[in-house]
Amino acid sequence: IPVSDNSSVLARLNKKSLHIIINNEIFVNITSFTGNMYIEEYLARIGYKGSHEKHDLETLTVIFQHHIRAVPFENLSIHCGEIITLDLDQVYNKIVRKKRGGWCMEHNQLLCWVLKTLGYDTTPLGAYIYNLHQNKYASHMTHLLLKVDIDDRTYILDGGFGVSYQIWQPMELISGKDQPQTPGIFRFTENNGTWYFEKTRRKQYVPNQSFSNSDLLERSECRKIYTFSLEPRTIRDFQFQCTYLQTSPDSLFTKKSICSLQTTDGFRALIGWILIETTYNYKDNTDLVEFTTLKDEEVEKTLKDKFSITLERKFVPINLKGLYVI
Repeated sequence: IPVSDNSSVLARLNKKSLHIIINNEIFVNITSFTGNMYIEEYLARIGYKGSHEKHDLETLTVIFQHHIRAVPFENLSIHCGEIITLDLDQVYNKIVRKKRGGWCMEHNQLLCWVLKTLGYDTTPLGAYIYNLHQNKYASHMTHLLLKVDIDDRTYILDGGFGVSYQIWQPMELISGKDQPQTPGIFRFTENNGTWYFEKTRRKQYVPNQSFSNSDLLERSECRKIYTFSLEPRTIRDFQFQCTYLQTSPDSLFTKKSICSLQTTDGFRALIGWILIETTYNYKDNTDLVEFTTLKDEEVEKTLKDKFSITLERKFVPINLKGLYVI
């Protein structure tokens, strides 16, 4: 039974289960699918082989960690002539089938579908990013994140921030409580229904001294990240921002090509031609931050080797002046 315009996607039914064949890979006992999207295919994409029967915090955490270590935060489409869309089918195809990454509106929209499909009570929220240049929160809502309710507790889940500000575990929505994770200490504070999110980092050791004064390095010990409310949002609320961020010459994302991926002990990032590999808490409450400048001919190989990304179009790295820290 063809289930897609893509002839490589076929479905087979028998009395006990639905089998899906995608690009010659067989997914058996399919239990949940929407249109042309299959939860088993997504779980295979992130390398998760455990059970997803329980709708508990432990299962959520493990699936989330597989996601952030398999799906990069990246804006490479802007710099290889592609248009970033908020259509869920296309987001799914890009991340799951083409094995690409995306930015917050792609990551967290896909995660929202995944969690709802698995049975989690999930609500999209919108955030206002802290502007380092202006030292204030942005006036436009540009960041998508998720609220997940489990039993009588509420958690924030955000798979789309990248670099050292990427959380590794769902964060309980409690005001004023330090929540230590491997990347550092995160916390929420609340004031009159508005929530503020920030992180306290460790000291940093940079072996390559030519980068010791790099603009990419965070100088503040405590960094404001974003502010948000609990008002439910829809993906339509982000359509204007999605277009603006990938087209405006004032957008950070048109000034810099960015790709970052969490690892088991830190993260790696490619900003223009600069490769950064960070190991958290490698000794004495200090993060190791290693910088390498790549040659043009090394960039696409690095994307493949370090981030498992193969682009279909010609990629043009860019790293214009703009305030972005890792």
